[in-house]
Amino acid sequence: MAPLPPQFEIRVLGPEHEEWARAICIHTNLFHSPLWPVVYPENKVQRAYQAFRHSHYLIKHQIDSGKSLGIFDKEYQYKRPESAATGGKLYWNLDDENVTESDLAEQMDFPLVSIAMAYDGIDEIDIDGIKPLIAVLPLFETVYHGLGELDQRDPASWKPTARGQVLMRNATNTVQSYTGHGLMRLLAEEMMRRSAAEGYRGIQIESLSGAVQKVWSNPPAPFKGTIIAQFHTTTYEEKNASGEVVYPFRPASVNVSKIFVDLRAE
Repeated sequence: MAPLPPQFEIRVLGPEHEEWARAICIHTNLFHSPLWPVVYPENKVQRAYQAFRHSHYLIKHQIDSGKSLGIFDKEYQYKRPESAATGGKLYWNLDDENVTESDLAEQMDFPLVSIAMAYDGIDEIDIDGIKPLIAVLPLFETVYHGLGELDQRDPASWKPTARGQVLMRNATNTVQSYTGHGLMRLLAEEMMRRSAAEGYRGIQIESLSGAVQKVWSNPPAPFKGTIIAQFHTTTYEEKNASGEVVYPFRPASVNVSKIFVDLRAE
Protein backbone atom coordinates (compact mmCIF):
# COMPACT_ATOMS: atom_id res chain seq x y z
CA MET A 1 0.00 0.00 0.00
CA ALA A 2 1.32 3.44 -0.92
CA PRO A 3 1.86 5.63 2.16
CA LEU A 4 0.19 8.98 2.68
CA PRO A 5 2.18 11.53 0.62
CA PRO A 6 4.20 13.89 2.89
CA GLN A 7 2.08 16.80 1.64
CA PHE A 8 -0.78 15.47 3.78
CA GLU A 9 -1.36 14.63 7.42
CA ILE A 10 -4.16 12.79 9.20
CA ARG A 11 -5.61 14.45 12.30
CA VAL A 12 -8.50 13.87 14.66
CA LEU A 13 -11.21 16.43 13.84
CA GLY A 14 -12.11 18.96 16.53
CA PRO A 15 -14.98 21.44 17.05
CA GLU A 16 -13.06 24.05 15.04
CA HIS A 17 -13.42 21.82 11.96
CA GLU A 18 -17.17 21.17 12.26
CA GLU A 19 -18.28 23.75 9.69
CA TRP A 20 -15.60 22.69 7.21
CA ALA A 21 -16.47 19.02 7.57
CA ARG A 22 -20.14 19.84 7.08
CA ALA A 23 -19.38 21.80 3.91
CA ILE A 24 -17.26 18.97 2.48
CA CYS A 25 -19.95 16.42 3.30
CA ILE A 26 -22.80 18.43 1.81
CA HIS A 27 -20.93 19.71 -1.26
CA THR A 28 -19.63 16.30 -2.31
CA ASN A 29 -22.94 14.55 -1.60
CA LEU A 30 -25.30 17.04 -3.21
CA PHE A 31 -23.20 17.74 -6.31
CA HIS A 32 -20.89 14.77 -6.91
CA SER A 33 -22.42 11.64 -5.37
CA PRO A 34 -23.69 8.89 -7.71
CA LEU A 35 -26.97 9.10 -5.78
CA TRP A 36 -28.08 12.48 -4.46
CA PRO A 37 -27.69 14.80 -7.51
CA VAL A 38 -29.44 12.14 -9.60
CA VAL A 39 -32.47 11.66 -7.34
CA TYR A 40 -32.61 15.37 -6.44
CA PRO A 41 -31.54 17.18 -9.64
CA GLU A 42 -33.54 20.37 -9.02
CA ASN A 43 -32.63 23.34 -6.82
CA LYS A 44 -29.33 21.80 -5.83
CA VAL A 45 -27.86 24.96 -4.30
CA GLN A 46 -30.96 25.60 -2.20
CA ARG A 47 -31.03 21.96 -1.10
CA ALA A 48 -27.31 22.07 -0.29
CA TYR A 49 -27.84 25.11 1.93
CA GLN A 50 -30.76 23.44 3.71
CA ALA A 51 -28.78 20.22 4.19
CA PHE A 52 -25.82 22.24 5.47
CA ARG A 53 -28.00 23.96 8.06
CA HIS A 54 -29.61 20.72 9.20
CA SER A 55 -26.52 18.48 9.27
CA HIS A 56 -24.98 20.33 12.21
CA TYR A 57 -26.16 17.72 14.73
CA LEU A 58 -25.00 14.73 12.67
CA ILE A 59 -21.50 16.13 12.10
CA LYS A 60 -21.11 17.60 15.61
CA HIS A 61 -22.14 14.29 17.21
CA GLN A 62 -19.33 12.57 15.35
CA ILE A 63 -16.72 15.24 16.01
CA ASP A 64 -17.61 15.26 19.72
CA SER A 65 -16.87 11.53 19.79
CA GLY A 66 -13.19 12.22 19.13
CA LYS A 67 -13.23 9.40 16.56
CA SER A 68 -13.62 11.38 13.32
CA LEU A 69 -10.52 11.81 11.17
CA GLY A 70 -9.53 14.25 8.47
CA ILE A 71 -6.73 14.64 5.96
CA PHE A 72 -5.15 18.10 5.87
CA ASP A 73 -3.05 19.50 3.03
CA LYS A 74 0.07 20.95 4.68
CA GLU A 75 0.94 22.76 1.43
CA TYR A 76 -2.53 24.24 0.89
CA GLN A 77 -2.48 27.59 -0.91
CA TYR A 78 -5.16 29.94 0.44
CA LYS A 79 -7.34 31.68 -2.11
CA ARG A 80 -7.92 34.72 0.12
CA PRO A 81 -5.43 36.36 2.50
CA GLU A 82 -8.03 36.61 5.26
CA SER A 83 -8.37 32.80 5.22
CA ALA A 84 -4.67 32.38 5.97
CA ALA A 85 -5.02 34.58 9.05
CA THR A 86 -7.39 32.06 10.66
CA GLY A 87 -5.94 28.87 9.17
CA GLY A 88 -8.89 28.51 6.83
CA LYS A 89 -12.43 29.76 6.38
CA LEU A 90 -15.77 28.87 4.79
CA TYR A 91 -17.42 31.72 2.87
CA TRP A 92 -20.83 30.28 2.01
CA ASN A 93 -23.63 32.85 2.16
CA LEU A 94 -26.74 30.75 2.79
CA ASP A 95 -28.96 33.57 1.52
CA ASP A 96 -27.25 33.75 -1.88
CA GLU A 97 -28.75 31.11 -4.15
CA ASN A 98 -27.34 32.72 -7.31
CA VAL A 99 -24.18 30.66 -7.10
CA THR A 100 -22.93 27.56 -8.85
CA GLU A 101 -21.37 24.36 -7.56
CA SER A 102 -17.95 25.72 -8.52
CA ASP A 103 -18.65 28.99 -6.67
CA LEU A 104 -19.37 26.99 -3.52
CA ALA A 105 -16.18 24.99 -4.01
CA GLU A 106 -14.21 28.24 -4.41
CA GLN A 107 -15.69 29.50 -1.13
CA MET A 108 -14.33 26.46 0.76
CA ASP A 109 -10.94 28.00 1.55
CA PHE A 110 -9.39 25.67 4.11
CA PRO A 111 -6.77 22.89 4.25
CA LEU A 112 -9.12 20.06 5.30
CA VAL A 113 -9.52 17.95 2.15
CA SER A 114 -10.97 14.56 3.16
CA ILE A 115 -13.13 13.39 6.05
CA ALA A 116 -14.09 10.10 7.69
CA MET A 117 -16.78 10.81 10.26
CA ALA A 118 -17.40 8.29 13.04
CA TYR A 119 -18.84 7.86 16.53
CA ASP A 120 -18.85 5.21 19.23
CA GLY A 121 -21.82 2.88 18.69
CA ILE A 122 -22.89 3.23 22.31
CA ASP A 123 -23.67 6.92 21.61
CA GLU A 124 -26.56 6.33 19.21
CA ILE A 125 -27.75 9.02 16.82
CA ASP A 126 -30.79 10.88 18.18
CA ILE A 127 -33.42 10.50 15.46
CA ASP A 128 -34.97 13.86 16.40
CA GLY A 129 -31.57 15.42 15.72
CA ILE A 130 -31.57 14.31 12.09
CA LYS A 131 -35.29 14.73 11.28
CA PRO A 132 -34.73 18.18 9.71
CA LEU A 133 -31.99 16.68 7.49
CA ILE A 134 -34.29 13.82 6.47
CA ALA A 135 -36.91 16.41 5.51
CA VAL A 136 -34.39 17.85 3.04
CA LEU A 137 -33.24 14.41 1.80
CA PRO A 138 -36.17 12.03 2.40
CA LEU A 139 -34.40 9.15 0.67
CA PHE A 140 -31.68 9.35 3.35
CA GLU A 141 -34.16 7.60 5.64
CA THR A 142 -35.10 5.13 2.89
CA VAL A 143 -31.45 4.07 2.55
CA TYR A 144 -31.25 3.11 6.22
CA HIS A 145 -34.69 1.51 6.24
CA GLY A 146 -33.90 -0.57 3.15
CA LEU A 147 -30.59 -1.79 4.55
CA GLY A 148 -32.18 -2.46 7.94
CA GLU A 149 -34.84 -4.66 6.36
CA LEU A 150 -32.14 -6.71 4.63
CA ASP A 151 -29.91 -7.04 7.69
CA GLN A 152 -30.50 -10.56 8.97
CA ARG A 153 -28.13 -10.43 11.95
CA ASP A 154 -29.21 -10.91 15.52
CA PRO A 155 -28.52 -7.45 17.03
CA ALA A 156 -26.90 -9.15 20.02
CA SER A 157 -24.30 -10.64 17.69
CA TRP A 158 -22.73 -7.29 16.85
CA LYS A 159 -24.21 -4.33 18.73
CA PRO A 160 -22.02 -2.75 21.40
CA THR A 161 -22.83 -3.21 25.07
CA ALA A 162 -20.24 -0.70 26.24
CA ARG A 163 -18.03 2.09 24.96
CA GLY A 164 -14.98 1.11 22.92
CA GLN A 165 -16.47 -1.90 21.12
CA VAL A 166 -18.04 -0.85 17.80
CA LEU A 167 -17.38 2.29 15.78
CA MET A 168 -20.15 3.62 13.51
CA ARG A 169 -19.18 5.44 10.33
CA ASN A 170 -21.35 8.11 8.74
CA ALA A 171 -19.92 10.37 5.99
CA THR A 172 -16.89 9.64 3.83
CA ASN A 173 -16.08 12.59 1.61
CA THR A 174 -13.16 14.12 -0.27
CA VAL A 175 -12.99 17.63 -1.73
CA GLN A 176 -13.58 17.24 -5.46
CA SER A 177 -10.24 18.73 -6.53
CA TYR A 178 -8.43 16.14 -4.36
CA THR A 179 -10.21 13.02 -5.63
CA GLY A 180 -8.36 10.30 -7.50
CA HIS A 181 -5.34 10.20 -5.17
CA GLY A 182 -6.49 7.37 -2.92
CA LEU A 183 -7.03 9.64 0.09
CA MET A 184 -10.32 7.97 1.04
CA ARG A 185 -8.65 4.55 1.19
CA LEU A 186 -5.66 5.83 3.18
CA LEU A 187 -7.97 7.52 5.68
CA ALA A 188 -10.19 4.43 5.97
CA GLU A 189 -7.27 2.11 6.62
CA GLU A 190 -5.78 4.51 9.17
CA MET A 191 -9.12 4.54 11.00
CA MET A 192 -9.16 0.73 11.02
CA ARG A 193 -5.65 0.59 12.49
CA ARG A 194 -6.33 3.25 15.13
CA SER A 195 -9.62 1.67 16.15
CA ALA A 196 -8.05 -1.78 16.46
CA ALA A 197 -5.23 -0.34 18.57
CA GLU A 198 -7.83 1.28 20.86
CA GLY A 199 -9.50 -2.10 21.36
CA TYR A 200 -12.53 -1.74 19.09
CA ARG A 201 -13.74 -5.06 17.69
CA GLY A 202 -15.54 -3.70 14.65
CA ILE A 203 -16.56 -0.78 12.44
CA GLN A 204 -19.90 -0.51 10.64
CA ILE A 205 -20.39 1.72 7.61
CA GLU A 206 -23.16 2.36 5.10
CA SER A 207 -21.86 2.96 1.59
CA LEU A 208 -23.48 4.86 -1.28
CA SER A 209 -20.51 4.51 -3.62
CA GLY A 210 -18.75 1.68 -5.38
CA ALA A 211 -15.35 3.05 -4.36
CA VAL A 212 -16.26 3.21 -0.67
CA GLN A 213 -17.77 -0.28 -0.78
CA LYS A 214 -14.61 -1.67 -2.38
CA VAL A 215 -12.32 -0.15 0.26
CA TRP A 216 -14.36 -1.18 3.29
CA SER A 217 -15.33 -4.66 2.08
CA ASN A 218 -11.70 -5.44 1.20
CA PRO A 219 -9.68 -4.13 4.16
CA PRO A 220 -6.01 -4.96 4.67
CA ALA A 221 -5.10 -8.04 6.73
CA PRO A 222 -5.74 -8.94 9.47
CA PHE A 223 -9.06 -7.11 9.20
CA LYS A 224 -12.09 -8.72 7.56
CA GLY A 225 -14.88 -6.89 5.73
CA THR A 226 -18.34 -8.39 5.23
CA ILE A 227 -21.20 -6.93 3.19
CA ILE A 228 -24.10 -7.36 5.62
CA ALA A 229 -26.85 -6.01 3.37
CA GLN A 230 -27.04 -4.41 -0.06
CA PHE A 231 -29.45 -3.35 -2.76
CA HIS A 232 -29.19 -1.68 -6.15
CA THR A 233 -30.95 1.63 -6.63
CA THR A 234 -32.44 0.60 -9.99
CA THR A 235 -34.22 -2.44 -8.55
CA TYR A 236 -35.11 -1.27 -5.01
CA GLU A 237 -38.89 -1.09 -4.78
CA GLU A 238 -41.55 -0.16 -2.27
CA LYS A 239 -45.30 0.37 -2.32
CA ASN A 240 -46.78 3.85 -2.25
CA ALA A 241 -49.93 4.92 -0.42
CA SER A 242 -52.06 3.55 -3.28
CA GLY A 243 -50.42 0.15 -3.08
CA GLU A 244 -48.54 0.62 -6.35
CA VAL A 245 -44.95 -0.54 -6.70
CA VAL A 246 -42.55 2.39 -7.09
CA TYR A 247 -38.79 2.64 -7.51
CA PRO A 248 -37.81 5.64 -5.36
CA PHE A 249 -34.11 5.72 -6.28
CA ARG A 250 -34.42 5.64 -10.06
CA PRO A 251 -32.74 6.82 -12.26
CA ALA A 252 -29.71 6.59 -9.93
CA SER A 253 -27.61 3.50 -10.57
CA VAL A 254 -25.45 2.60 -7.60
CA ASN A 255 -25.06 -0.24 -5.12
CA VAL A 256 -26.07 0.73 -1.58
CA SER A 257 -24.52 -1.42 1.12
CA LYS A 258 -23.95 -1.93 4.83
CA ILE A 259 -20.50 -3.27 5.67
CA PHE A 260 -19.04 -4.57 8.92
CA VAL A 261 -15.28 -4.71 9.37
CA ASP A 262 -14.03 -7.16 11.99
CA LEU A 263 -10.90 -5.67 13.53
CA ARG A 264 -9.92 -8.68 15.60
CA ALA A 265 -7.20 -10.84 14.11
CA GLU A 266 -8.30 -14.44 13.68
